Amino acid sequence: MNVLNRRSISTFTQRGILAGAVALAASASFFVRPLSAGQPANRHTAVQTETVERTVPLPSGGAFSLININGSVVVEGWDREEVHISAVKSCAAGWTNMASVSIEVVKEPRSVTVRTRYPDGEGEGVSVEFHVRVPRRLLQARVSTVNGSVRLRAVEGAGELRSVNGNVELFDGAGRFSARSVNGNIYLELRHLGFGDDARPEGNTDGMSVETVNGTVVLRIPADAAADLDVRAVNGDFRSDLPIERNGAAGGRGVRGRLGAGGQALKIRTMNGGIRLLLAQPIV
Repeated sequence: MNVLNRRSISTFTQRGILAGAVALAASASFFVRPLSAGQPANRHTAVQTETVERTVPLPSGGAFSLININGSVVVEGWDREEVHISAVKSCAAGWTNMASVSIEVVKEPRSVTVRTRYPDGEGEGVSVEFHVRVPRRLLQARVSTVNGSVRLRAVEGAGELRSVNGNVELFDGAGRFSARSVNGNIYLELRHLGFGDDARPEGNTDGMSVETVNGTVVLRIPADAAADLDVRAVNGDFRSDLPIERNGAAGGRGVRGRLGAGGQALKIRTMNGGIRLLLAQPIV
């Protein structure tokens, strides 16, 4: 069986380009844990940091969105109906504008939106790393950053995962997640592909789209996955552990075909890299 494992996936080189901007209607105040960096910067210290934390309620089946700019994002599912946000701001010692970069939260009855806000002309050199806990089951999860990786674990539902300069990874997930990067690899591990009848978000009939420009795509799905497959690797190869009933070439190094009984659309693209379809669990 193909041997692209989690360790090799998570050590892929992180690079990229992309953009995602969502307007926020309101902001929330935070508890900021004071650090020594709160005083004038010690120029003998390499990095100064500040941690921002907040917990807000969110029912299971709600929607979660996070938009970052400089820094990686980790989102993990848990069994609580609340979102816990931990954001670490950092910059080189001597910078005086860390306080100008804020973490905003918009809380609505069935949704939470988090955004890093850089005022015009301020906040240069400040990065923000997020570690967030969310309910395991979400109607929608939209997570993006420009410079950094995006990683989700143990989340079920639908959503969009994006990075410009970094990898996009989903471990122990389920449902329908589209993923995009410009300079980064994509790894999606799904216990099941798409939704059961009781889990489909209302009005969601779209398929999955997985795309990168400079990177490899690995999709690990169960043997009974069903989809109409459209794959193209321009400067790379395509390999699958799952049987595909081919119905024609997509041009170049592309393949069109059917996984299982077919149905939902599954489009996979890369310009410079390979594409792999792997089994979610070893064959016994």
